[in-house]
Order: sequence, then C-alpha cells, then structure tokens
Amino acid sequence: MGGMVSTDRLVAFAAMSFLLIVVPGPSVLFVVGRALAQGRRAALTTVVGNTLGAYVLVVAVAFGVGAVVERSAVVFMALKLVGAAYLIYLGVRAIRQRHPLRAAFGGAAEVAHGRLRTLGEGFAVGVTNPKTIVFFAAVLPQFVDRAQGHVIAQMLLLGLVFNLIAVACDSAWGLVAAGARDWFARSPGRLAAVGGVGGLTMIGLGVTVAATGRKD
Repeated sequence: MGGMVSTDRLVAFAAMSFLLIVVPGPSVLFVVGRALAQGRRAALTTVVGNTLGAYVLVVAVAFGVGAVVERSAVVFMALKLVGAAYLIYLGVRAIRQRHPLRAAFGGAAEVAHGRLRTLGEGFAVGVTNPKTIVFFAAVLPQFVDRAQGHVIAQMLLLGLVFNLIAVACDSAWGLVAAGARDWFARSPGRLAAVGGVGGLTMIGLGVTVAATGRKD
C-alpha cells in the first residue's frame, strides 16, 4: 500500500493532519472533559471511540459519501447540529452527575457497562465531528494520486495516518487532564468542581460546534 501514496504526499498529509488535530477541537475537548469528569480510563476509552468514529468518516468519504456531505449544505448542517446537541446533552449530564463519586467506582458490571457506553459516546462525537468531516471531505481527496489507481485504498491509508496521529495527541491531552483530576481528587469538593468544569467544557463545545460556519 505504501507504494500507492508517495512519501512526499504522506508527509504533507501527516503535517496537515497534525496541525488540525493539535488545535483543540470537538474530540480533544470532549476527551479532556471526560478526563476531568471521570478520569484516565474514561478519557482513553473516549479516545478509542473517537478514533473508531473518525475512521467510519474516512470509509464514508472513500466510498463517496464525503462528496455528498461537501456538496449538500443540508446534510452537513444536520450532522453538525446532531453532534452539537449530543455534546450539550452529555455536558449537562456530567454537571448533574458531578457529586456522586460512587457512580465512578461502582460494581464490576456497572463499570463494564459504563465503559461500553463511554466508548459509544466517544464514537458518536468522532463520527459527528464537523472539523473532521470537512477535513476528510475537502482535504483528504486532494492527497490522492489518481494516476496510481486504488483511490479507495489510498484514502483508507491516509485516513489511517490521520487517526494514528489523533490517537497519540488525544491520549496525551487526556492523560494530562486526568493527572490534574487525580490532584483534585484529594478533595471531593474540588473534584465536584472539576466535574462541573468538564461538563461546562462539553456544553461550550456543543454551542461552538453549532455556531461554526460552513466554509464555502
């Protein structure tokens, strides 16, 4: 597969991906909010969910859905608003649940269920992230060398590069935020405040996503 995409293109795409990923967008802020509200494991589970969601976008773009999203303002707006509403809902829920620490340290079955739900929520944010949708629909196809053929395979490979960078960056953000949370955890009052900040971050993010314009 490496022979299909030139090294120059891969490096240029990786550089552009890094610039997009390192600037905190929906996925990063969601991971940070999760880390502050629920800790390291929830943050890293969210990163995995986010990445799976983002790769679904890569596959969708590779098989032609990206062109529809890019051309149809209605489809783009619908995806954006669904993502924004979901973030606001999760933020409100984080604020409401910030006091009872028992929820975070419940029984094994509860924790397992929580992990699966956290993965699903991360996936939902990843698959409805407007920044990623626009990047994959508008930028990803530009790095494909159509003369080489295997266009779909090239897109899947480039998308994998993007997601590997995203996993590294988002995990770093999550671990730093979780470390700060551990420091706060020495005082339940402080931790409740941090849970509230995490929730407010997600709500603010949801509003930002909803207000973000389409670049035509």
